[in-house]
Amino acid sequence: MTERPFHEGLEARIADTVAPTLEHMGYELVRIQVSGKERPVLQVMADRADDAPFRVEDCEAISHALGAVLDVNDPFRGEWTLEVSSAGIDRPLTRAKDWERYAGHVATVELAIPMEGRKRFKGVVLGADAETARLKLDDGSEMALPRASIRRAKLVLTDELIAATALPPAAAN
Repeated sequence: MTERPFHEGLEARIADTVAPTLEHMGYELVRIQVSGKERPVLQVMADRADDAPFRVEDCEAISHALGAVLDVNDPFRGEWTLEVSSAGIDRPLTRAKDWERYAGHVATVELAIPMEGRKRFKGVVLGADAETARLKLDDGSEMALPRASIRRAKLVLTDELIAATALPPAAAN
């Protein structure tokens, strides 16, 4: 079974609605985010399950499929907007596999509940399991952060990250 990111409330209900369709199409859910009140914007962030580069055509296919699913299970009253995107280079870290894949790269983490008197951490990703994400901080210490307490975690755009995620010249054509 594909690991799905943790969401709460409305975002969790939407994730439960759209994830099966995404997975059936060969994609993985990275994040659901709802913003705005008057005319909500629903952002669906996805990856290709086969790790191939994410293309505009992928956004279009997902948008059409999820538009139909969400029209049936309309999560909002009134008008709303659907945005579909890839996770990008400085992607959010929402699943254990993201933490493992990007081990060695710099990330920032914001916790919902302070740990050791702080909510924000920046360091080198060491990996994660189902319960804990690990960072090596600038002072050399290591932090084990409870994944259930992570409000936001994302990679920091660095030259090393750009080089590691660049397509080989043959694949770029």
